[in-house]
Amino acid sequence: MQVVYLTRRQREILDFVREFSAANGYSPSLREIAEHLGVSAVSTVHEHIGHLVDKGALRKSWNRARSVEPAGEPGPVGIPLAGRVAAGRPIEAVEVPGTITVPPGMLGRGETFALQVEGDSMVGDGIFDGDMIIVERRLRVENGALAVVVIDGEEATVKRFYQEGSAVILKPSNPEVTEIRVEAERVDIRGVVVGLLRHYG
Repeated sequence: MQVVYLTRRQREILDFVREFSAANGYSPSLREIAEHLGVSAVSTVHEHIGHLVDKGALRKSWNRARSVEPAGEPGPVGIPLAGRVAAGRPIEAVEVPGTITVPPGMLGRGETFALQVEGDSMVGDGIFDGDMIIVERRLRVENGALAVVVIDGEEATVKRFYQEGSAVILKPSNPEVTEIRVEAERVDIRGVVVGLLRHYG
């Protein structure tokens, strides 16, 4: 096995590219790398990137922006944007076909999709209006799970799920919002929340 030696600066760049890509779902620009390193010359970063590509530590596509990626590691994965879900009063389950890209580490163990959140009933769990939740599709969830459910086949919501006998209690994490109690047969479990994306405008 060939051993690749990296300088301290090359290791710093490689670690930053990995961490940035995992956190954001896309690669950093050369200028963002330069700012992280505290250098003003992007040409210096470009030179280090070239050495890392030559050593096989990074790969670079020349036909697109933000193209620096750790070599041998999976890039962002596209998952369906399945629609909107309420974190408040249930809303009509509206499908908005599309896709978003997420880091591979955010994928669930099975089928995974995304939903845009409306409302503030789950702020105690760090989920705010406009956030995107990543959901692993499941038909059953444990009590206390942060679940996405549809009530009566048309109203979608995300809440903490509890079943007591023939009743399901959907609990918000905002104390100002009232919990929902319905018959279990009226509830269709769609999945459990496994990740969260937030856009800072």
